Amino acid sequence: MATKTTKKAETKAEPEAAPKAAKAAAPKAAAKDDGKDEGKGKKVAAPKTGDKPNALQKPLQPTAELGAIVGDKPIPRGEVVSKVWEYIRKHSLQNPENKREILADDKLKKVFGKDKATMFEMNKYLAQHLK
Repeated sequence: MATKTTKKAETKAEPEAAPKAAKAAAPKAAAKDDGKDEGKGKKVAAPKTGDKPNALQKPLQPTAELGAIVGDKPIPRGEVVSKVWEYIRKHSLQNPENKREILADDKLKKVFGKDKATMFEMNKYLAQHLK
């Protein structure tokens, strides 16, 4: 036998669902508007235009070996790493069995000094070719 629902049962179910959704949203809105968190965090000074760049932003001159991959103009260390990774991906030099390992081609062998290097060793070798 199928059960019949009455209009009363349907109307009672709808109003109960609405207040639950409103109650769940209310604490989030109240938390944002209570103003307790304002002014308690540390204030970070905006960088001044005349400040020296940090170590990752300072342009460094690559050696001829590294310059064959990233270019011969002075370039920040962060961009050097990005360009080397672009080169590695473009030439499919990551070991497919162990993605952390880089299989050096002729240009990278001159930079790394060996046939294989891990992604963690790579920065050590790049630092030797940046002045």
